[in-house]
Amino acid sequence: MMKRAAVLLAEGFEEGESLFTVDILRRCGVGCDSVSIGDEKVTGCNSITAVADRVLGNSDLSEYDMVVLPGGMPGAKNLKEDPRVISIVQSFMKEGKYVAAICAAPMVLAEAGVSKGRRLTSYPADKYRDLFKDAEYVDDEIVVQDGNLITSRGPATVLPFAYKLAEVLGGDADTVKKRMLYPDVIAWEK
Repeated sequence: MMKRAAVLLAEGFEEGESLFTVDILRRCGVGCDSVSIGDEKVTGCNSITAVADRVLGNSDLSEYDMVVLPGGMPGAKNLKEDPRVISIVQSFMKEGKYVAAICAAPMVLAEAGVSKGRRLTSYPADKYRDLFKDAEYVDDEIVVQDGNLITSRGPATVLPFAYKLAEVLGGDADTVKKRMLYPDVIAWEK
């Protein structure tokens, strides 16, 4: 059975981190829905409006294997302030399901009380690092996986982040990387 991920969208979400993650997961053969915590139409931090596949309502997302928290401001703050999101993150962590957060969104992990003793990263600013005094904060990796918790640093790290999510969910990330010329970009950067 195909694994499934839910990418949560809140007003002010980071468009690239959200939509590119949905795109890559789908290309890799992973079931993925964008799920708005508000209205069906959600406007990101760069004034791009997306139509979510689902609206959260009062559902708990228990049919998903992973929840993805994109950054962007005030999107990450809006996720952090929604008690339903906090409950979902706590439930997924407790059940051993995957929780993934990028850029500013790891603040949700701190709010949910699930970051203590974990190895993680976020957008590299002191205001985020300071949230994780009880965790092992990593500054020198683009994507950090600690068991069922996966974190990344920012908009430019979305490709390796999304490929990692696809890999842990059993998607065909290697084929998609080649089709998208990802190895060529990595080689060119060196």
